[in-house]
Amino acid sequence: MTQTKANTYFGSVNKIAFEGKDSKNPFAFKYYNPEEQIGGKTMKEHLRFSVAYWHTFTADGSDPFGAGTMLRPWDKYKGMDLAKARVEAAFELFEKLDVPFFTFHDRDIAPEGNTLRETNKNLDTIIEMIKDYMKTSNTKLLWNTANMFTNPRFVHGAATSCNADVFAYAAAQVKKGLETAKELGAENYVFWGGREGYETLLNTDLKLELDNLARFMHMAVDYAKEIGYTGQFLIEPKPKEPTTHQYDTDAQTTISFLKTYGLEEYFKLNLEANHATLAGHTFEHELRVARINGMLGSVDANQGNTLLGWDTDEFPTDLYTTTLAMYEILQNGGLGKGGLNFDAKVRRTSFEPEDLFYAHIAGMDAFARGLKVAHKLIEDHVIEDAIAKRYSSFTEGIGLDIVQGKANFHTLEAYALNNEIKNVSGKTEYLKAILNQYLLEV
Repeated sequence: MTQTKANTYFGSVNKIAFEGKDSKNPFAFKYYNPEEQIGGKTMKEHLRFSVAYWHTFTADGSDPFGAGTMLRPWDKYKGMDLAKARVEAAFELFEKLDVPFFTFHDRDIAPEGNTLRETNKNLDTIIEMIKDYMKTSNTKLLWNTANMFTNPRFVHGAATSCNADVFAYAAAQVKKGLETAKELGAENYVFWGGREGYETLLNTDLKLELDNLARFMHMAVDYAKEIGYTGQFLIEPKPKEPTTHQYDTDAQTTISFLKTYGLEEYFKLNLEANHATLAGHTFEHELRVARINGMLGSVDANQGNTLLGWDTDEFPTDLYTTTLAMYEILQNGGLGKGGLNFDAKVRRTSFEPEDLFYAHIAGMDAFARGLKVAHKLIEDHVIEDAIAKRYSSFTEGIGLDIVQGKANFHTLEAYALNNEIKNVSGKTEYLKAILNQYLLEV
């Protein structure tokens, strides 16, 4: 391969600039102004956008019913030449979007070899190339992770496999992943249990699998300490797909697992909007559960199709959801080392290279708009005041006694015998109307 840094894969696209809401330029931001100050921080600092390597540079548009459709200029190469071309294309897109971060699975950036040793050698070659690009790039690694779900060796899982040999292989893979994270300066390391679950309890030792998963996590913590990697560990919940039941079903289940096995000190959650949908929750619910437990670490920014029952990973354009997501993130004090990673793919029918830019622009604008509306809602105390008023009975009298631990069944019975219950409206429709007003006016 004769490609060099001078090559271009997106020659028709210049660097994307902010032009404002009246712009008709499809290659311009309408709402995302990276230097605009919101509450003492720039939009860029608040949103910490990230591009997902797998959907953007390795996905081909194939699905269970048809072959790939994507027209990618780098796909004329094969093997390691293809891997190198993808790095070149990636950093061109990062620069033109001016995104601060990117993310990848190990098998996204380099192909597997015939042995683990050969696979690691392939990885080392591409990691060196990425390091070289990062020297002159403003884009950093938000997180990396191990793909322990694609290869047939993981048919029964990885850390939860019934085969100890597979457990050992998975450990070696994550060991390499942690070394990669340290070498590239990853701010986080993610665990997504793609096949950490079961199909049927008829052949599953549930206790052993959960215990082994925890043992695996503790080994990762120990090795990170050993090599001096200080990034944040993240777990990404998902309820199903590809297994019938995933062990990290949702935020609450994952937090319970972490606390049960003494891992809560080391892990936070990487929450994905589409995974929340699959779990039967709203995205803001998952964010709220993680936030109130001090476990909100990072976000995979996408959305699902509510008419379909699987993980469609669409780019986020629903302003209602991006606003409520940013409300939770702002109430969390931001995402710390985390970010908004576009774990999203263009539709199978959007197969031209330029569609990658249209999609990311749409997602970045949607979250920028959500940030501004959420900040204004917080500034005006809209939601906080409504909640405070609704629960005001717990700020005085018998309610305050309950909160302060002074009440018992005797005192509560005596109160109930002598006082009439008077409920008040929750004003749900009123609050939704106010939210719409802010969405339309801010």
